[in-house]
Amino acid sequence: MEEKHQGTVLVVDDNSNIVDFIQRNLDARGFKTLTARDGIEALQKFNAEQVDLVILDLLMPKMDGLEVIRRIRAKSITPIIVLSALGEENTKIQALDLGADDYLTKPFGVGELLARVKAVLRRARYAQEEHSPAQTAVLTCGPVTLHRERHEVFVNGEEVELTPTEFSLLEFLMENEGKVLTHREILQHVWGPEYGQESEYLRVYIGRLRQKIEKDPNNPQLLHTERGIGYSFMVKSTKER
Repeated sequence: MEEKHQGTVLVVDDNSNIVDFIQRNLDARGFKTLTARDGIEALQKFNAEQVDLVILDLLMPKMDGLEVIRRIRAKSITPIIVLSALGEENTKIQALDLGADDYLTKPFGVGELLARVKAVLRRARYAQEEHSPAQTAVLTCGPVTLHRERHEVFVNGEEVELTPTEFSLLEFLMENEGKVLTHREILQHVWGPEYGQESEYLRVYIGRLRQKIEKDPNNPQLLHTERGIGYSFMVKSTKER
């Protein structure tokens, strides 16, 4: 029986062993895999093909992974998983801050690779699906309006572009307006049941959302940090009452 096509993945790493390992395991599970050995080749292939997911090493010749993320995010919300070595914590945070959706720390096994790939693609495809009529098609909280079916967000009537992960995070927070959500609740709902301890994801992504929807990201009126617990979406005037 032929394996169902799962999507097209661009794998970028200058280590041929890692590229071969990822390609072999994705091909065996129905993915079409494209490969590149440096950042310039990666952008060429990304621009020439319809890519559903990018798996990208950060340290590469010619153009590093951070610059590749920056250039992809300038024109696309295609999901990106970054590969990083142990001890590159600051670089991983930089990658997330530029718009990467997830990261894998080397070395990693087949199970972890597949779990991350499935989780990232699940979020991206959810953003494109039609939602149940029982769900409110449009959420409005203060100056923010979110259209589920159209995958659009407006702040004071002006559209802001969000990645699938950013959109899912904002949607979950707005659905629970006025409620404090724990780190674990948010991670498992937005990133998936495989997650729960990656608090740095939330720190970075809440920061990204504040940059896009808050009038003053340094003095948030909508996205509030509940120290030691999690986050909440609460229009400040409501919170003060």
